Amino acid sequence: MATPATTPRTVGRPLDGLRLTASGPPAPGGGLVAEHLRLLGAQPSGDLGGEPAPSGSGSNGLGGELTLSGAGFDELAARVSWGGARGVADEATVQAATGVMAVHGRRDGAPRGLAFDYAASAAGVLAVQGLLAGLLASARGGRVERVETSAEQAGLLAVSQYLAAAGAEEGEAAELAPGGPPFSSAEGTVFELETLDPGAWAAFWRALGAPEEAIRAGWRPFQFRYATACAPFPDALHTTTRASSWPRILAAAVGAGADVCALRSLADRAAEHDGAAPWTLTLGEDPRTPSAAGAAPAPPLSGPLLSGPPPADLPLAGLTVLEAGRRIQAPLAAHLLGLLGARIVRVEPPGGDPLRGMPPACSGVSARWLALNRGKDAVEIDIKADADRRRLRELAAEADVFLHNWAPGKAAQLGLDSADLAAVNPSLVYAYTSGWADRLSDAPMGTDFMVQARTGIAEAVRPADETPAPSLMTLLDVMGGLLGAQAVLAGLLLRERTGRGVRVDSSLLGASDVLTAPALRRLAQGLDPRSPAGFRRPLPTADGWLAPTDDCAGAAGAYDLSALPTQEALALLHAHGLTATAVTADVADLLHDPRFAGSITRDAYGAPALFAPWSFA
Repeated sequence: MATPATTPRTVGRPLDGLRLTASGPPAPGGGLVAEHLRLLGAQPSGDLGGEPAPSGSGSNGLGGELTLSGAGFDELAARVSWGGARGVADEATVQAATGVMAVHGRRDGAPRGLAFDYAASAAGVLAVQGLLAGLLASARGGRVERVETSAEQAGLLAVSQYLAAAGAEEGEAAELAPGGPPFSSAEGTVFELETLDPGAWAAFWRALGAPEEAIRAGWRPFQFRYATACAPFPDALHTTTRASSWPRILAAAVGAGADVCALRSLADRAAEHDGAAPWTLTLGEDPRTPSAAGAAPAPPLSGPLLSGPPPADLPLAGLTVLEAGRRIQAPLAAHLLGLLGARIVRVEPPGGDPLRGMPPACSGVSARWLALNRGKDAVEIDIKADADRRRLRELAAEADVFLHNWAPGKAAQLGLDSADLAAVNPSLVYAYTSGWADRLSDAPMGTDFMVQARTGIAEAVRPADETPAPSLMTLLDVMGGLLGAQAVLAGLLLRERTGRGVRVDSSLLGASDVLTAPALRRLAQGLDPRSPAGFRRPLPTADGWLAPTDDCAGAAGAYDLSALPTQEALALLHAHGLTATAVTADVADLLHDPRFAGSITRDAYGAPALFAPWSFA
């Protein structure tokens, strides 16, 4: 079985020459922070050792304050906490309080905890972003000494689109009710189905003999499941697949132009894991030489200033990101860069992004779209037209970053790949956030739920007593966006230190690898990779649910709390020394939750919005 990554496939690392030290009590995601910083070139101090720290874990023994120093940089510290809300003290309680359990549980009709440490992992990625942004500010003449973030902020970010929709001035366009994939064949093969085309959807089901009424009724919830985290389509569709053989289902998908993917286990993923890092950084040619052949050595790591000093409060101020993103992954990456101070110019098709009109809306603009795209400038470009592609190249010539998540091969087909844009801007950071990063030869469509199905997430996300099934929460799109922003920041810092352009690649597959890494390590040790039965399952009360910390779950489960109101149940547990918090069963309740008053606001359109998840000093 392959082992976790030890070195990214890069030809230059942005943190070469920096030292990493840790102090204080354990932190959420501390192992992931240390591992990613090491992969980017930082040298761990003796107390951290040279071995990779656990990725995707919660409090794992590494200090809560991580510090980078050396290579001419002032000392920069990062602190990651669980958050400040009462009763929020670990992964389970963060998921409960921030609405993660509510969204993940929509498919099943009740709140459910994610069986891996999603909020801690996301907080770790945010911390690395903050450190890279702080170093980038220093390299450009600014000064940042400290960055802070929390798992609580990461949890809110993970549900931000669902929160935006819940706080919109109109209702959802699709029903919020239990139900959804995966499907099962007559032999018991469990699989995911993907298509973005209503014609392909209908052709697939007609090939299997599904009732026309069920086909028509099923498309809308299936189409909107990325937005709603549930898909209550007719039972007749499940009945149809259970009566169809797997070969017939495969043939129907091929004939219709749809994609199906049988759920893979964690053991399957371990057997094929290539050990790659979650991103790659590749230095471009030295812009002072006509070609890479015989190029002069890169300039010293102190490097030239390419962009001018930023204002003290925003590390990326003065930088421009040209974003040609769609759906979630790339737009979220660009949104995070915008929160760090960069100007984001969004490339949209003629007539504008059609997702601007996706309901529910605030002041006529999609609330979900605003969650990812507020504050961005926009330019309409027809990338199929020669004149507009020339215009895009002209924009890229003046940008610091070009970021996209087009289908594989599309950029090269359009003459907009990294080499094409390096010809007009040798100092460009070219960022591609994809589904598979060309790492799997037999990969299906590179969408969130298909990557979940193919990589063992269906097992990792649920405890051992639940049937494996991908989450209908867009776990990988969000983590993929976080890693995409992290990769861009690493690329920008590497550019500042070398004076050369950089290509950065990240993927949904890399996001999956981050989340499943702890389970794969358990498997390598001969242990059960899945979490135990009942893990992170909230306890019902008379008027809702509560979630104990993982450490207190066994003792809390011995109490019958079903007849007690939630606040009385919490008081009872607290009186016995047990830590727990109320489960946010409806993400709309976050808008009025005093615990998050300092984290959630409303934008100029009236849509719910989150403040930046970092603080800098």
